[in-house]
Amino acid sequence: MTISWKLVIHGGAGAMRPVHGDEDHEERARQGLRNALEAGSAILNNGGSAVDAVEAAVRVLEDDPCFNAGRGSTLNAQGIVELDAAIMDGEDRRAGAVAGVRTTRAPISLARTLMERGPHVFLSYEGADRLAIEAGLAQVDNSWFVTGERRRQLDELLEKGGFDADVKYGTVGAVAVDTNGHVAAATSTGGLTAKQWGRIGDSPLIGAGTYADDRSAAVSATGSGEYFIRAVAGHQLGERVRLAGETLQDALDGTLEDIKQLGGLGGLIAVSPSGDCAWGFTTRAMYRGVAGPEMQKVAIYAEEDMR
Repeated sequence: MTISWKLVIHGGAGAMRPVHGDEDHEERARQGLRNALEAGSAILNNGGSAVDAVEAAVRVLEDDPCFNAGRGSTLNAQGIVELDAAIMDGEDRRAGAVAGVRTTRAPISLARTLMERGPHVFLSYEGADRLAIEAGLAQVDNSWFVTGERRRQLDELLEKGGFDADVKYGTVGAVAVDTNGHVAAATSTGGLTAKQWGRIGDSPLIGAGTYADDRSAAVSATGSGEYFIRAVAGHQLGERVRLAGETLQDALDGTLEDIKQLGGLGGLIAVSPSGDCAWGFTTRAMYRGVAGPEMQKVAIYAEEDMR
């Protein structure tokens, strides 16, 4: 049976306050979402795989400085960009994840390389960048990822003695189902501004911020990562579908409610092997977009309807 393909993306959830001195940020972010949808849709519309589509969509967002992934990522307390990413194929539950990447231009493609090469699932810091070099993936100086706005945010937070757990410009992710009914998920992030001690959030953790299983759903998360880890968010959503028989949207809403009860806020996107898609968030806004054979929509604020 041929499935009507779907692609859902996010670019982070949070307060989405205007970037200091940049009135055009919102429209540039919307265009970035459209560009990512177009990259993934071109693959799916030609019968390509869900894995290829989510990687392509996330790579576009990683190169867009509007979002907290790749170029334009947040800086840690030492003023360095450290990148995390993960990708998962729902057909056989293969996965690849990397954390603490500092010189690899496209962390999501490094995660894909690890997934395909094996035997490991998760690499971090120097080991992850070393694999990228051996695989011939493009390398850049860490300063390439840094923007003036992110430097300003770091300086502002360090003056206050805190880190950014409230405002996001955002972690990026994509989930897709292809015409063969296979699902895939990909997530990429720079983490939190002024993060310390080698902190790693939920984005690269399989079953937390990224998860895909042809028996249930593909899921990508954004938000207060520590709570999504504790709730095992992606896996929880999938098992609500597979074992409890919940609809995809009910499973997503229930998972967000569980996270909220723990004290965490954020958003989730999901697709099922049958072609259903769902999204939701408990913040004031979430950069998001959805595409299918005959449609493409993007939104930021809660009052905007993508149905």
